[in-house]
Amino acid sequence: MFGTLLNASTVIIGSIIGLIVRSRLPKRITNTAFQGVGLFTIVLGIMMAIKTNNLLIMIFSIVLGSIIGELIDIDKWINVFGEWLKKKFKSKNQRFSEGLTTAFLLYCMGSMTILGAIEEGLGGLPNLLVAKSILDGFSSIVLAATLGIGVLFSFIPLLIYQGGLTLLASNIQNFLTEIIINEITAVGGILLLGLGITLLNIKKIKVINMIPSMIIVGILSYLFL
Repeated sequence: MFGTLLNASTVIIGSIIGLIVRSRLPKRITNTAFQGVGLFTIVLGIMMAIKTNNLLIMIFSIVLGSIIGELIDIDKWINVFGEWLKKKFKSKNQRFSEGLTTAFLLYCMGSMTILGAIEEGLGGLPNLLVAKSILDGFSSIVLAATLGIGVLFSFIPLLIYQGGLTLLASNIQNFLTEIIINEITAVGGILLLGLGITLLNIKKIKVINMIPSMIIVGILSYLFL
């Protein structure tokens, strides 16, 4: 769990730096930086999405996963959690929940999360998670400077998600082949595309409700690829 704990620590440190910088920057600069994050997210999503080798499995996973997520309404519960944290810490940031969910999606949708968790879970040195921690730390500076303190609290779902994968790694190592990881990464890329579109205010997409797609694509890839 060292890699995940380090990752959470760099997110916290980076967010604190971002919050300090945020108070000293004009709004027009933070808005432009935020648009840059949106464009970067779209490019990253495209790079991840093209890793798929089966478009049929990808689209079926996204549609089915989105239906499941909408029925559960994950987005609603994440926002409830965000609002609870906001009240608990008496934050006045109007974008608290948005910062939390945006940061979590950026930190946890990539293949480095899955491969790094497996690497450490199987007893290896957490080299990938260390590298990811550095990247997430710098990303959190930009995100916190634009979205506020909600970004800092994204370390909580990060710990749960990435830490859970690390603990499960010894049991799912035979399940997560390179092909399956690529398909999960590709669907994660589609989710990041949706996030980028939302960040740029093109259209609001409930990306959080699409997260079950990553489980569905793993199962379908295992069965049919």
